[in-house]
Amino acid sequence: MTILSRHLVRAMLGPFFFSLSALTGILFLNAVAEKMEDFSGKGLEWQIIVEFLVLTLPHTLALTLPMAVLVAVLHAFSEMTSANEITAMKAGGISPVNILRPLLGVGILTAATVYVFNDAILPEANHRLSNLLQDINRKSPTFVLKEQAVNRLEAGMDGRIYHLVALEIDNRTSTMKDVRVVDQNDPRRRVITWADSARVAFSENRTDLYMTLYDGISFQTSDRDPAVLDRSEFTSQQIQFAGVGDVFERGGSTTRGEREVSVAVLRQRTRAERERRSSLLAEVGQANVDAVRAALGYTPADSSLASSLESTAVAIGRAADFVTPSSNISTPALSSYDRLSGEARRNNNNAIGSYTQSEINARRYRVEIYKKGSLAFACIVFVILGAPLAARFPNGGLGLVIGASTAIFSIYYMGLIGGENLAESGRLPPLVAMWGTNVIFLIVGVLLYRRMGSETSTSRGGGLDELLFALRSALPGRRRRDAASEGA
Repeated sequence: MTILSRHLVRAMLGPFFFSLSALTGILFLNAVAEKMEDFSGKGLEWQIIVEFLVLTLPHTLALTLPMAVLVAVLHAFSEMTSANEITAMKAGGISPVNILRPLLGVGILTAATVYVFNDAILPEANHRLSNLLQDINRKSPTFVLKEQAVNRLEAGMDGRIYHLVALEIDNRTSTMKDVRVVDQNDPRRRVITWADSARVAFSENRTDLYMTLYDGISFQTSDRDPAVLDRSEFTSQQIQFAGVGDVFERGGSTTRGEREVSVAVLRQRTRAERERRSSLLAEVGQANVDAVRAALGYTPADSSLASSLESTAVAIGRAADFVTPSSNISTPALSSYDRLSGEARRNNNNAIGSYTQSEINARRYRVEIYKKGSLAFACIVFVILGAPLAARFPNGGLGLVIGASTAIFSIYYMGLIGGENLAESGRLPPLVAMWGTNVIFLIVGVLLYRRMGSETSTSRGGGLDELLFALRSALPGRRRRDAASEGA
C-alpha cells in the first residue's frame, strides 16, 4: 500500500468507526424503546433482556454499516478539501482515479463484509429474535390485576382471550369482589359470568391460573338462536386459565420467514414456487380436458380427437363456461359433464388462489435476495457519491456531512422500503425495485466524479450555503425570474 493510500484510508477509518458507533447506538436505542413497553410488568430475568439486546443488534448493524461508509467519506473528503490536500494532490499529478481507488477498495471490502453478514449472521439472529419475542408475548403477568379496569387474560397456546373486571382486589388474600368474566372466543357463542366474590390461585408449576367464583350467575347467547338467553345460577364455579402463569417457557419454532434464511435457501424456495405454479397449471388443464371430454362423450379409445380436444381445453381454460353439450349426447354423458364441469370450476378457483399466493411468495423471496445484495452494494455507491460531493463543497464542514448524509439516507431508505412494497404487490419487478435507488445514486456519483478535477479552492463559498443556492437556482420559477430581471 502506498503512502497516499494509507493516508486516505487512515483519514476515513476514524470517522467510519465513530459514525458507526453513533448511528448504531441511536437506532439500537430506538428499537429497544419500541419493545420495552411490551416487556414491562412481565418480570423477565436479566438474562432474557440481555439476550433480546444482543439479538436486536445485528439488524441495526445491517442498516448502519452502509450509512457509516457515507458519513466517513463525506467527512474525510470535506476535511481534506478544506485543508487544500486534494488540490495539492492534483497539483502533484495525482488523478482523481488514484485518489478514489483506495477508498473504493475500502468500500468493496465493506460491501463484501455486509453481504456475508446479511446472508449468514442476520438470518439466524432474526430467527432467534422472532422466537424470543413469541415466547415473551406468551408470558402474561396474570398476577398483576387492576381494580375497576378491564384486565385482558391470554390463555393457552391457542391464544384464547378473556376479559375480567373486579370492583375490589385484595392481593394479600388473592380474593376479589363483584367479578365479571367475559368469554368471546367462540364467534357463535358468548358467555358472561358474574360472581359476588372470587378467589384465584396458581397451579404448582405456576403456569395455570384457577379462579373459583362464588354466588354468581352465568349468561349465554348463541347465534343459532339470538332470541334465547340461557341463564344459570351457581354457588361455586371454577374457571381454569391455562398457560397464563408467570413462568417463561421456550417455544423454539422451526418455521422460518424470508428474512430468517440465507440466499441459497431463498433461491431454493423460489424454484419450488415456480415448480408449484407449473404443477397447478397442469392440474387446471387436466380438469378442463376431463370436462370437455365428458361433454362430448369422449372416451380414451377415441384417440383421433385427443390432440385437438386437449389443446382446446387447455387454451380456453374454463371448459364449463363455454362448452354447451349438443342434444345428441347421451344422458349419462350429460350427467358426467355437469359433475365434471362443476369440479373444473371449483378446481380452477382453488388453483387460481394457490397460484396467486405462490406468485406472492416468489416475489417476496426475490425481493429479499436482491435486498441483501443492494444493501451491500450501497457501500460502494456511497463512496463514489460521497467523495466528489464533499470535494465540490470544500467549506461545507460538519453541516455538509450531517445535511447531505441525512438527505441521502432518507431518499435511499424510502426508495428501498417503497420499492419493497411495490415489488411485493407486483407493481415493479423485484430487481428494479431493490436496485433502482442504487443505480440512480451511482449515476449521480459518476457525473459528480467526472467533474471532480474541475473544482477550485476558495476561502469564500463552497459551503452548505452554496449548495442551497445551487438548488434554489435550479428551480424553474427562479430561472424565469432571473431571465426577466436580466432582460429588464
